[in-house]
Amino acid sequence: MADLLIELFSEEIPAGMQAKASEDLTRMMGDAFKAAGLSFDNAQAFATPQRLVLSVSGLPISTPDVREERRGPRTDAPEKAIEGFLRGVKVARHECEEREEAKGTFLYAVIEKKGRATSEVIAEALEATIRNFPWPKSQRWGSFSHKWVRPLRNILCVFDGEVVEGQLIDVQVAPYKGAGALPKLDKFQNFRFNNVTFGHRFMAPESFDVSDFSDYKQKLFDHKVILDPARRATLIHDTAQTLASAAGLELVKDQGLINEVAGLVEWPVPMMGSFDPAFLSVPEEVLILTMRKDQKYFVTRDPSTGKLANKFIFTANIEPTDGGRVVTAGNERVLTARLSDAKFFWDQDLKHKLEDNLPALEDIVFHIELGRVSDRVARMRSLAQHLAQFIPGCDAAEADRAAMLAKADLVSGMVFEFPEVQGVMGRYYAKAQGESDAVADAVRDHYAPAGPNDECPSTPVSVAVALAEKIDTLVGFFAIDKRPTGSKDPYALRRAALGIIRLITENGIRLGLAETLLNAAKPLKPYLGLQVSVEEGGDRDEAILNHVTTTIEEHLLPFFADRLKVQQRDLGVRHDLIDAVFAKGDDDLVRVLARVSALSAFLDTDDGANLLAGYKRAANILRIEEKKDGRTFDNAVDGAVLVDAEEKALAEALTSAVAGAETALEGEDFEAAMAALSKLRAPIDAFFDKVTVNADDAALRANRLALLSAIRSAVNTVADFSLIEG
Repeated sequence: MADLLIELFSEEIPAGMQAKASEDLTRMMGDAFKAAGLSFDNAQAFATPQRLVLSVSGLPISTPDVREERRGPRTDAPEKAIEGFLRGVKVARHECEEREEAKGTFLYAVIEKKGRATSEVIAEALEATIRNFPWPKSQRWGSFSHKWVRPLRNILCVFDGEVVEGQLIDVQVAPYKGAGALPKLDKFQNFRFNNVTFGHRFMAPESFDVSDFSDYKQKLFDHKVILDPARRATLIHDTAQTLASAAGLELVKDQGLINEVAGLVEWPVPMMGSFDPAFLSVPEEVLILTMRKDQKYFVTRDPSTGKLANKFIFTANIEPTDGGRVVTAGNERVLTARLSDAKFFWDQDLKHKLEDNLPALEDIVFHIELGRVSDRVARMRSLAQHLAQFIPGCDAAEADRAAMLAKADLVSGMVFEFPEVQGVMGRYYAKAQGESDAVADAVRDHYAPAGPNDECPSTPVSVAVALAEKIDTLVGFFAIDKRPTGSKDPYALRRAALGIIRLITENGIRLGLAETLLNAAKPLKPYLGLQVSVEEGGDRDEAILNHVTTTIEEHLLPFFADRLKVQQRDLGVRHDLIDAVFAKGDDDLVRVLARVSALSAFLDTDDGANLLAGYKRAANILRIEEKKDGRTFDNAVDGAVLVDAEEKALAEALTSAVAGAETALEGEDFEAAMAALSKLRAPIDAFFDKVTVNADDAALRANRLALLSAIRSAVNTVADFSLIEG
């Protein structure tokens, strides 16, 4: 057994691509080994900004010998059949064996393949991997036809202590004929496999030879390169934490940024810098965004106040000889320039009120078929006021005010420069001009929840405006036939639907979804001309209303049902129970989930499971007999025709159970409704044990089938049991 070491040395690999590239390199080479019949003990990949590395241990020196037998036609088969077999297995007739079997004498081709040197397999696999590597983006450079994420400079490939004989064979493309010469390829442009690599590009750029992974890893470290990204990330975190603690501050946790920075440096050296405390007057979300997104700096807080401190931590890729004085000063200058821009926008935006931005929304198109952002704001205002009546404690005037201001920060200088803080800045501006907390919070929260793990608004005004924003989005795009298709959802309508479901169910809002959606669609009439065709003399408003109603009933409500199933599935709720409850036409999501919960608990009991079995037996008999007779048996049960004690008892139990279930449903006591239905279990079991449904007497048979229909109707008072699996 032997070990393999591969290093693909290039110019800087984007940090966000490194983890996936490591996985792809391991997978592609592993698949090639398995296809060649090679097993191995372990494979691990690493990435730095300049190199992708794969170490494989426990590879055999050669592939195993293979002996394969293939059975052909009989020896007396037509000549063309024999020739076809011989061509397929690529052997001559005299090389085949003849074997006697029960059905005759058959030809057998014995194919023996000697094992190959593993180094040959490695060379072929590595060249194919490089050529077909699935970078999200790649480039061609110089006159070479192959592509890589950045210019590839060197290929190290060592197996069992020896360089693998191989190379990346390249066909050069025709040189560019325009002005200027092509870039001259430097000494790194060597595509023959070797055992050479290079150290840190600034502190130890010289080349050196390696013999195996252990030797490679140690020599890299000696040349100021830490190979393992996890180790670099740990070093960055621990050093940053130490620097912050030494300054009496706490490091703001940001594992994503730590991992990103670990992909930007090969020899991380965290240092601390500072900025003018005057910048702390800018909202901290902007400060954090500026330092994190643009500069990749870590933020610190003063633990005594909980506010941001004017200290930041950056990560250098060198060990400065002056203790970091010059590097720190350079980073401070860059950050000062960025924070100066942010403070300028903040100060300028505070010179006027949010209302002053509203006219500018008339110049922004929301969607070509749904009007401008100003039109959207008008729809949100109307809808927020309508929703306020269903949300306990929601002031309609405040909901209207918040909806009016919700999009005003989109044309502020700060949001234009930092789009990520939309909504957040709106709250700051609203508070600065004296708006109430409810209005200001609603301006910030109206985008939420943005995902399944995002915090859901709970204050009344915030809930109203957030619902209005998402409902307007869904109804609008469904009305113009821009529904999600397959995996494509360019307008994030699935996310909007899940947000609506969470806002309604987590806040216990009682409203009819269909009526709410229809109300939201009314202001869309001016925009639906392209979607609705009207016959000559027809009523356009009526045609638009029919179009919207049909869209909601046939597309939007089923879409909500699907999203509800997705959300509840993650919480362990069965999708068929949601289908069964939705089939009753109930679109109050709070009530739907209460029904589903009660139904789920009921079906987990013996009474529930047996009642479901009895229901399905009754429904199956009915379906067969109704098809046979070409009629239904939904007529009332005739008490005078009841003969057996069991059918009389069942009829009496049905009357009592239906009355009890309906009374419980009116009071939304779904557990009581299930309890009422559970009393049917014993009478139904006894009926099927003792009574023959398909009696010879036609009147008796019809009455007993009507009794089965009554069972079906009674059980279906709480849910459509035909949709329940099991």
